Amino acid sequence: MAEKRRVRVRFAPSPTGALHIGGVRTALYNYLFARHNGGDFILRIEDTDSQRFVPGAEAYIIESLKWCGIKTDEGVEQGGPHAPYRQSERKEIYLKYALQLVENGSAYYAFDSADELNALRKEYEAEGKTFAYNYEVREKLQTSLNLSAEEVKSRIDRGDQWVIRFKMPENENVEMDDIIRGHISINSSTLDDKVLYKSADQLPTYHLANIVDDHLMEISHVIRGEEWLPSLPLHYLLYRAFGWTDTQPQFAHLPLLLKPQGQGKLSKRDGDKFGFPVFPLDWHPEEGEPAKGYREEGYFPQAFINMLALLGWNPGTEQEIFSMDELIEAFSLEKVSKSGARFSPDKAKWFNQQYMKKADDAMLGKQLLEMLAKDGINTTEERATKAVSLIKERATFPCDLLPLTRYFFVAPDKYDEKSVQKVWKADNKVLLEKLREKLVAEPELTEATEQKIHEWILSEQLSMGQMMNAFRLAVLGISQGPSVFAIAEFIGKEETLKRIDALINNIPTK
Repeated sequence: MAEKRRVRVRFAPSPTGALHIGGVRTALYNYLFARHNGGDFILRIEDTDSQRFVPGAEAYIIESLKWCGIKTDEGVEQGGPHAPYRQSERKEIYLKYALQLVENGSAYYAFDSADELNALRKEYEAEGKTFAYNYEVREKLQTSLNLSAEEVKSRIDRGDQWVIRFKMPENENVEMDDIIRGHISINSSTLDDKVLYKSADQLPTYHLANIVDDHLMEISHVIRGEEWLPSLPLHYLLYRAFGWTDTQPQFAHLPLLLKPQGQGKLSKRDGDKFGFPVFPLDWHPEEGEPAKGYREEGYFPQAFINMLALLGWNPGTEQEIFSMDELIEAFSLEKVSKSGARFSPDKAKWFNQQYMKKADDAMLGKQLLEMLAKDGINTTEERATKAVSLIKERATFPCDLLPLTRYFFVAPDKYDEKSVQKVWKADNKVLLEKLREKLVAEPELTEATEQKIHEWILSEQLSMGQMMNAFRLAVLGISQGPSVFAIAEFIGKEETLKRIDALINNIPTK
């Protein structure tokens, strides 16, 4: 019986800009799959496209994964047995394999210039046709399939620019399997002869470097976005051409992240238009416009990851809140959807709100203490933490804590107009004065005070709603918020009475 192959997956982004949340999800699914199966997660930087390289992008990718809690086993930072993990540092490897394909007849040299190919395309367009570099034209153009071996050598020796193209088989059904999408069959005659290597910059294209590196790094599963699905036939054929079919990885192509409206791929433009981030962290490129990130917007990394995990993957249960360990335990590629997943900014906020409720009070208390200090309000960490415990269920982000708790520390200097119009009635002054008398009689305001006051209101046949609304307006300045008695206990008897007096003496007219 053959030994079971160790699971090894890789996330292989290009450093061409900020890491989109679709890319983060791809990294996450790779990570969850690796951890679920006791395997390895590798970060490889595919920087062979030197023209699109953006300074700072690689560091941004690494920092983003760290913030998300996605830990790499091998990669550009910590190295590993298959180093280097940056493709630009592996240049000398690829030419050897490109030449191997030429030697075994699976690829060929092409000497056509960009101008010559553009002229050909225009000729085809003039005849109402689409030009494709394939089996119909490759032996008529300036290729090693049409030129003598001496001519090919002469051109290379004198420094002519060339590329190596894959020789796509003619009229062959390429049979492929995808873990998410099932069996796929494509006729090779519909495909062109892709460039694998370019002499101009002595670099491979994505297709060659990707296959060679996956083979050398012993990748067992390639989990990537569905935009790479059209490349799958070529990659299957490259594994066959190299004689690596026995160790070829299994493939899984993930669904797109869709716009909130559901049509089209989620983009930065959508975020700009509707006011939500599409990147994990703030992005400040040397050139171009900056973009905001989930971290700086106040999202917890756990909430961000939880939200992303469920965009395209369904655990098969009603559970929505998952820790990273729970995601690892439950994850499988078979439960990933084929269809695109619609992104919902409101759902993203909902997830963060759930994590706000679960967040450590002391941790949030320290954050609130800093915000209060910047707002000129002095208090203790203990009181800030207590305030957090009373209000955090009403918050979505940590930054919400300051406006939600300000009245814990500062009496209202004005009353919300809408609240006044809604709850203030002519006899509220009399009700508040009665309430004040009852509170004065209490030695201090505690949890027991609320029960006493409620019993008194019922015994006097007063309006509970009217009384509580007036009391809340006095203490908070608004008609909504946490338990008014919890606030009264927090600010103390003396401060509570002062706030009641302030409202009584400034009775707003209805």
